Amino acid sequence: MTSLRKGEATQQRMVASMLELIQSHGYAGTGLNAVLAHSGAPKGSLYFHFPEGKEQLGERAVGLAADHFESMIVAVLDSAGPKQSAGKVAESMVALLSEFLETNDFEVGCPVSVVALEMGGESDRLRTACEQAYDRWIAPVAEFLVARGHERRAAQSTASAVISLVEGAMIVARTRRDVQPLRDAARTLRTLLDLPPATKGRK
Repeated sequence: MTSLRKGEATQQRMVASMLELIQSHGYAGTGLNAVLAHSGAPKGSLYFHFPEGKEQLGERAVGLAADHFESMIVAVLDSAGPKQSAGKVAESMVALLSEFLETNDFEVGCPVSVVALEMGGESDRLRTACEQAYDRWIAPVAEFLVARGHERRAAQSTASAVISLVEGAMIVARTRRDVQPLRDAARTLRTLLDLPPATKGRK
């Protein structure tokens, strides 16, 4: 392995460790020494790979979380059959998130919401990273709705509401240590999404 590849591998380990620690301890509760210990990265490597410090590492971790959740959303949407309703597809997505919370005993949640709530008012860099993550999750949902006959502006608005509802439900579910809020969200989404498509010219 070349030194470049070793450096990339070290960076990836550190970003993955930062993400995992944010999920369980929050952004403020994740120290850089803990990231080094968790990743097994050499001491002194942090500022070599991330010269701008914790914010830069946090930004990369949010980006990695965006990758993971975007892949999950796209996989669910791509697996939907032509006769499967949009509401049923949303239920499938929420079921995966419920399983994620239960499998991890509610100890971890969405790291993007964690960072947004903790740092959104203090770091514009991290707020922007979170905003971009949400935009990446909204976009495939909006495209799915457009493909199902929704007018683009209405599809964008509905997709934003879908992601917002699911994110809020995850926070409440983790707080209560119970997936019922996600089940409630899934039922609401099915009612919303199974309405006739909002198209241009509809009164």
